[in-house]
Amino acid sequence: MGLLVVRVVVGALIAGHGLQKVAGWFGGPGVNGHAEALRSLGYRRPRTLSWVHGVAETAGGVLLAVGLLTPLAAAAILAVMLNAAVVVHARNGLWVQQGGYEYPLVLAALSAGIALTGPGAFALDAITGWDLTGVWAAAGIIGGLAVGAAVLAVRQQPQPADQHGSERQDPSERPGTPAHAA
Repeated sequence: MGLLVVRVVVGALIAGHGLQKVAGWFGGPGVNGHAEALRSLGYRRPRTLSWVHGVAETAGGVLLAVGLLTPLAAAAILAVMLNAAVVVHARNGLWVQQGGYEYPLVLAALSAGIALTGPGAFALDAITGWDLTGVWAAAGIIGGLAVGAAVLAVRQQPQPADQHGSERQDPSERPGTPAHAA
């Protein structure tokens, strides 16, 4: 029963974060708002990534909660949490009170731990007779971390603010340039 409680709570929270991104539920920004946040953090193709990010969290959270294809759920969650921890929270240190990476680390560790242990007796993986621990769990964890690292690797550094606190503009967007006048 303990794994059921952990799976349902962690899975529901992660799915809720995904629904904030894809549907704007629970006070979330929706796809466009999340895409803008991703753009400001230097991610390429932010609208596409916003959908991928939101669907990964939603599907990963639901799969984890019901204990179905648990290594795949862990992979989706790990990829997203790695990016959240590194890009958004790492500069603030560990502790969540200072905006640190504690929360995404805990969600990632719980997801990986459940994949390695198995989702428990009250899970769809168990009901179907699928034992996806061992090699499958390791593959899910490694795959999730690899996808997360690949997304980080192609990320561009966000544009720094100038001394007046505004973002640097692309030269073609400045007033008075031929491209801006068009």
